Amino acid sequence: MLVNLKEILALAEKDGNAVGSFNTPNLPSLHAVIAAAEEANRPVIIMHAQVHEEMGLCTLEEITPIMLRAAKEAKVPVCVHLDHGTDAEYVKRGMELGYTSVMFDGSELEPEENLKITKKIVQLAHAKGISVEAEVGSMGAREGGTASDREALYTDPETAKAFAAESGIDALACAFGTAHGLYTEEPKLDFDRVAKIREMTGLPLVMHGGSGVSDKDFARAIGCGIRKINYYTYMAKAGAEAVLKDENVLPAMYHDLEKKAEAAMKQNVLIALKIFEGK
Repeated sequence: MLVNLKEILALAEKDGNAVGSFNTPNLPSLHAVIAAAEEANRPVIIMHAQVHEEMGLCTLEEITPIMLRAAKEAKVPVCVHLDHGTDAEYVKRGMELGYTSVMFDGSELEPEENLKITKKIVQLAHAKGISVEAEVGSMGAREGGTASDREALYTDPETAKAFAAESGIDALACAFGTAHGLYTEEPKLDFDRVAKIREMTGLPLVMHGGSGVSDKDFARAIGCGIRKINYYTYMAKAGAEAVLKDENVLPAMYHDLEKKAEAAMKQNVLIALKIFEGK
């Protein structure tokens, strides 16, 4: 069942939990996430990030129709989200292709420019029934990097309040100590900051860099107002390890390796979905 971000976050708000949001840059990852969501009977978000195209994994035009079809045919609510669109024109292309949710990531721009472009994206998106996520602060490394690339810049609650009120966004990604990629040390999370941002903006908050966070910290973050958790690195890692650790992997056909990775990713997603219930 295809829904937008605002609709799926309303479900999370009602239940006091967070919805899992997973990058699906290929068929095995897409199959794994949808199968896990249906087995767990949990709503889910599937994402394409602009950087996936830059990495040569898939283009926007290639992956979008497949994601949309999977969402429409799923037995649970599924939002199809364009993640970390750093180019406004790329985000607009996503909206034209049918994404029910988009994220404009202007976190590396000057604050005034980030707000200006975000407002334009919101106007275009809301006219089409598309939800918008934006980011204030920075999560450190972009998708596919390591969490130690540079220190995350924490979101200022006052800045977040003003940005949310003026932009009209539906969800806010805030920086409170997480980062994209593999952590080289345990992240130090500022939960008081999350609670303050939630109180001052009234918006559902988004945790980027969700992989590698402890179960206890996930539950605490959800309790502070996190309603969407982006998760990919450790799912992809689980798929790779399932292949590399199998002593009987060779001889094998490539499709055999894909299926083994897909099964491992599904199990990893099932675990994540359970944790994101926040109980």
